[in-house]
Amino acid sequence: MDEIKNTPVSIPDSPEACAKCDGGACGCPSDIGRCNLTSTNWLEDVPDNDFEIVEVLFKNTRRGFYRNSTHIPLKRGDWVAVEANPGHDIGRVGLMGRLVKNQMKRVNLRKDAEILRVFRKAKPADLERYEQAKAREEDTMIRSRKIAVDLGLKMKIGDVEYQGDGNKAIFYYIADERVDFRQLIKVLADVFKIRVEMKQIGARQEAGRIGGIGPCGRPLCCATWRSSFVSVATSAARFQDISLNPQNLAGQCAKLKCCINFEVNTYVEAIRQLPAKDVHLETKDATYYSFKADALKREITYSTERNAPVDTVTLTAAQAFEIIALNKNGVKPDSLLPDDHKKSSSPFGDLLTQDSISRFDKKKKNKKKKKNGDKNAVQVEGVADRPENQGSKSQDSAPNQERSDRKQRQGKPKRPRQDGQQLSHDGQPRADRQQRMERKSFKPRKPKDKNSPQNDNGQG
Repeated sequence: MDEIKNTPVSIPDSPEACAKCDGGACGCPSDIGRCNLTSTNWLEDVPDNDFEIVEVLFKNTRRGFYRNSTHIPLKRGDWVAVEANPGHDIGRVGLMGRLVKNQMKRVNLRKDAEILRVFRKAKPADLERYEQAKAREEDTMIRSRKIAVDLGLKMKIGDVEYQGDGNKAIFYYIADERVDFRQLIKVLADVFKIRVEMKQIGARQEAGRIGGIGPCGRPLCCATWRSSFVSVATSAARFQDISLNPQNLAGQCAKLKCCINFEVNTYVEAIRQLPAKDVHLETKDATYYSFKADALKREITYSTERNAPVDTVTLTAAQAFEIIALNKNGVKPDSLLPDDHKKSSSPFGDLLTQDSISRFDKKKKNKKKKKNGDKNAVQVEGVADRPENQGSKSQDSAPNQERSDRKQRQGKPKRPRQDGQQLSHDGQPRADRQQRMERKSFKPRKPKDKNSPQNDNGQG
């Protein structure tokens, strides 16, 4: 077997830190961490692509914008120590250049917002302290959950993120109602000896943090590439004619699926090019109401009833607009479809309607065997009664028909019999027949004598 050659992969300076990095901006392989914060700097090779502010990525889809006032030579994926309140934090550079300005507009960063500074590139001592702080996160999360339960708070602490220097921690929690966690902050600060910051996240962010497989069979979008969340309304499902079934519309987070918004703009633009649903079509025979529409095919189905498919007719958008224009001018056509309209049959048939499902359930009828005489009689009668045979008789076939009729009338000639001799059913004398049967009767063969002389042919 040939040896499998592995493709070389560029490993960052600190593999340990890369393995625990959830930002994905470090250029890690796809199986390490989540890369839903990765941004492509497609203006990197463009000249004059300098901007003082850089984007730094942290844990749990958290990002920040920091000013590189000292003009430190940075590149995408560098570990940096940035200013925090208090102390400093450790993160990775995710985006640089003029695209950072567009990113700031996308996240609606206020113009008067305070922008902190980039201190330096992270030193080995900074990375070591950062790893020690991250090692405490899981234990801190478990203990904080027990404290919240003891205080009777209706909340769930989903994750904990320590600051790079270990002096501060952010507690991410989920709650359906408003929670007074002032007492919780005091207890956490006394137990862990750190500054505590509480940050509420939604069910979508929680699903993205945990991850999973969606109903489409692919990993969740929020766990792979989606970092910002937009509210999803049921009107987006109505525009796409999706069934309003909560079980089908809900995702892993029990909220409406984010992918419902992916194609809604295309459907909205297509629906604008169709006639309005409240517009009905008038003909001389009936009034047709809009029943359903296929926005992408630009086809509308009309029915004579408002809420039931009765005498449905499918029209294109152009045909519907023509009839609407005629109705506005006071003209009512005879029918919605033109006279020369023919339904186009699909070249592909329905496999289910080709054969009946119950064709094997029918019992075969046993045909009774008829006698030869009856069969011949039936055949003769059937041939004589056929209309095509009656109408196709010609003058040439008349003599043949008379000859066959004469034979049937004459019958089979009988053999003359002698006086006092009985005849069998086939017309032969009964005595001669009995003699022939006796001659043809079976006679047993005599056993051979072994001592008897044999001739040359081996017969006795």
